[in-house]
Amino acid sequence: MARPAGLLRAGFPYIKTLGMRRVTNSSVDVVMGRDKILYVLGRGGDVRRMTWEDEDLGPIAGGGRDDGKFVWPVAMLMDRHENLWITDEALHRITLITREGEFLRKWGEYGDGDGQLNGPSGIAFDADENIYVSDTLNHRVQKFTNDGEFLMKWGRHGQGDGEFDMPWGIAVDELGDVYVSDWRNDRVQKFTAEGEFIFKIGGSGSGDGEFIRPAGVCVDKDGDIYVADCGNDRVQLFSAEGRFVEKFLGDASLSRSSVEYLINNARPLRLREMTSLERQKRLRSPRSVRVDDRGRMFVPDFGSFRVQIYQKDAIPLGPDQIDAPLRSPTLFTT
Repeated sequence: MARPAGLLRAGFPYIKTLGMRRVTNSSVDVVMGRDKILYVLGRGGDVRRMTWEDEDLGPIAGGGRDDGKFVWPVAMLMDRHENLWITDEALHRITLITREGEFLRKWGEYGDGDGQLNGPSGIAFDADENIYVSDTLNHRVQKFTNDGEFLMKWGRHGQGDGEFDMPWGIAVDELGDVYVSDWRNDRVQKFTAEGEFIFKIGGSGSGDGEFIRPAGVCVDKDGDIYVADCGNDRVQLFSAEGRFVEKFLGDASLSRSSVEYLINNARPLRLREMTSLERQKRLRSPRSVRVDDRGRMFVPDFGSFRVQIYQKDAIPLGPDQIDAPLRSPTLFTT
C-alpha cells in the first residue's frame, strides 16, 4: 500500500492504561496478538499476558538461564505464527518461544565475529521475516535469516554517519528501510536494507526533536517515526522525512486492576489521596514504543509498571488534496 501524499492530523488521544505493579513490572516491550491478548515483556525475565480489559492471564516465561528463560530481556517480536522472539543482552542470544511459553529454539553466542553477539537489544523483521539485530556492545547492526544464519552487518564504533555508540532500538518499514536508535549518540539513523546511510534525526538535549538516550523506535504504515526518548521520559513522533511532529509525556489513568487493588487496600488508597496526581500520569523511562495496524500506540511505561495506549487519528491525503511543501510555512486556522 502506497504512503499518502500527506496527513490531516486530527489528534492522537490517550485511550487507556493496562497493568500495575507486581503484574507488569518493569515493562520493556509489548506486542498485541491476533486474539487481542497483549504480551508484556518485563525486564526481570517474565512475559505477562493481559487482555484488553486488563485481566491478568499470568506469565508464560520467567527469569533464569535455562532454555526459554531470560536474564536481561530487551525486545520482543511476534511472527506470523504468533511465536515470540526475545533478545537477552545478558545471555547474548535470541530465543524463540510459542505464545504459550513453550521453548522452540535459540541462537547466538558471545563474541564480535560474524553472527556473534555482545549485548543484543533491538530486533526487527523485514517483509521476509529475516531478522535485524542491534548488536549493542559491538556497535553494529547484524542481519540474520530467521533460522539464525548470518547474512550481513554494518556499522562500527563512532559518531559519524553510519557509525554507532551502543545502538538500541531497531525497526524496518514497509519499504525495507531500517531505523536504528543510536543510544549514546542521542540520535536515530535511517538506512537502506543494505546498510547505506540515508538521514539522521536528533542530537543531545531535551528540546523538541532532541534526545537523551533514545531506546525503542518504530514506524507506522504512514511512514511516521516514533522514538522512546527514555532519558527525557517521553515518546516523540516524527514525519517520514524526519520532521518533529509532537511529543507524548504521559496521560495515564488508573488501570482497572489498579482501581480494584486500591479499593481493597486502605493505606495505599490514603497515600494516593495525599499526593499530587500530576506526576502519576507521566511516562517514566519508556524503553520501547509499538504501533499496530489500527494506529494504536502502545508505550511500555518502564518506571511505572504499566502500558499506556493512544489512538492515532489521521486522514490520509492524495496529491490533489494538499499543496506541495512550502519554503516558509506558517500554520493558521480560520
